[in-house]
Amino acid sequence: MPTLREIRGRIKGVKTTQQLTKAMKLVAAAKLRKSQERALQARPYAKKLRELLTELSQSVDTSRFPLLTERKSVENVLFIVISSDRGLCGSFNSALFKVAHQVIDKEYAAYSAAKKFKMITLGRRASEHFAKGGYPIVEKYAALFTGALKYEMAKAIAETVSRLYINGEVDKVVVIHNEFKNAISPNLRTDILLPLKPAGGKKEQKIDYIFEPDAETIVGGLAPLQLTTEIWRMLLESDAAEQAARMTAMDAATSNAKELLRSLTITYNRARQATITKELIEIVSGANALQES
Repeated sequence: MPTLREIRGRIKGVKTTQQLTKAMKLVAAAKLRKSQERALQARPYAKKLRELLTELSQSVDTSRFPLLTERKSVENVLFIVISSDRGLCGSFNSALFKVAHQVIDKEYAAYSAAKKFKMITLGRRASEHFAKGGYPIVEKYAALFTGALKYEMAKAIAETVSRLYINGEVDKVVVIHNEFKNAISPNLRTDILLPLKPAGGKKEQKIDYIFEPDAETIVGGLAPLQLTTEIWRMLLESDAAEQAARMTAMDAATSNAKELLRSLTITYNRARQATITKELIEIVSGANALQES
């Protein structure tokens, strides 16, 4: 049985940990409000941009735009995995990696076995995980979520992805990421980023648009903009989901610390009572021995 000093030390350590987890929960909750707001604001913009590109693409020959053109045969696939930079966010990353391995190693098993795939990792945890597994990572973007997310980051990633696709190094781009659902649980998604697909499929054009300067120029500018916007939206969604996961994990850790403190306090009181009882018995036994002598 541990001594009273050891139990007091454990109680002190648990109290310190509880203070830290409680503080981290409050910080994550504050960050979540901001991240959630940014993610929700990005959704309607991205949706409207997809709808606009769908409408305008009906007026042009989409085969002239590489980002809108689906390859006749897919020889190489690019996988983008968006994780967090830091830990202490529960199963946020482990669940993501489980889905990523399911997609890469099983759904795209033919490409995985033939080594006809590449990877771009967004977030330090994904970079470390897949580098350790020997996966062919062509670009690593770490420390994305350490500070404030910036649109320029999404633009740089989009340029890399666009270059790989246009140069024919990859024929399909798949993104595995967390989408913000609520504060309790994220929504793991696997989305096809390239080729860009019209929202809702083809539909009849009801408005006779007047294009300035012309439809081809406008679509040519909207396609890379949509690619950047989709990546930006996914980064914001992942950031919000991460903060929600961290807040939930720290709340659970704080509750567990409280329960552990209760258990340790009971153990401490029992040990203290046993020590007092032992000392009383020793005193009584000594007094009895003196009387008998």
